[in-house]
Amino acid sequence: MDSLQSQTVAQAIRAATELLGPRTDSARLDAELLMAHALDVSRSDLFLRRMADPAPPAFAALVARRAAHEPVAYIRGFQEFFGLPLRVTPDVLIPRGDSETLIEAALAARPAARRVLDCGTGSGALLLAALENLPEARGIGIDRSPAALAVAQDNARSLKLDARTQMLLADWDAPGWAANLGRFDLVLANPPYVEQDADLAPSVREHEPAGALFAGQDGLDPYRVLVPQLASLLAPGGVALVEIGATQADAVSAIGAAAGLESRRHRDLAERFRVIEFTISLGKPRASA
Repeated sequence: MDSLQSQTVAQAIRAATELLGPRTDSARLDAELLMAHALDVSRSDLFLRRMADPAPPAFAALVARRAAHEPVAYIRGFQEFFGLPLRVTPDVLIPRGDSETLIEAALAARPAARRVLDCGTGSGALLLAALENLPEARGIGIDRSPAALAVAQDNARSLKLDARTQMLLADWDAPGWAANLGRFDLVLANPPYVEQDADLAPSVREHEPAGALFAGQDGLDPYRVLVPQLASLLAPGGVALVEIGATQADAVSAIGAAAGLESRRHRDLAERFRVIEFTISLGKPRASA
């Protein structure tokens, strides 16, 4: 990479791909995204118009950051989710494509939802994707991190969804956190679900916020607290959708069943169970707010 500035864009992308290859299985894509970012163009414009241009001086520093395992989304400062460009910082988990399963299931379950709650909103990805596709709905995102809420609020403003959105500092571990929120047609949550000793890639373990990842020895601690509270948050006919780890469907469904909730499972594109859809069991007395 030392002679990068004398290379063309195409040559620099090839060199970066070789450098990043031992560190990531998406080396070529990462190099292309970083080059497009350095040139401030789209990836399609990069391929169509810029491959023979001189490589920009900024590219080498971006590649060096990626070689040190910093995620591409943090380097670029944004990540696309459900067609929306979202600002991301190390204060928030990077939205993953797997989480789009939750939005698809939510829109199918309650296409006329008017009130939406996102528990642990982070960047605001789930809430904002839902509101973008539910034009009559209003939503609340809660998070225990003020820094994450600032990112979510910024995303709501940039997407022109702030008039229908509230971002509130709250922690579902705290007694009475939901006392004044009311009830919702949709409750969304992507809790931390990684086991404390899980073997994670350095780009995740060293860079993404631990509080949004780790969930005790078996990865289930947040579900044990949040799932039993869902019934008190749901309006009549309301649905709660909770993202899970790939091996947690049975355990999370059982936590819901013990709380009087019926469950339905949704698979992601890799055919892994990724989302549990909860509704209040027929005949179960509704919990007080």
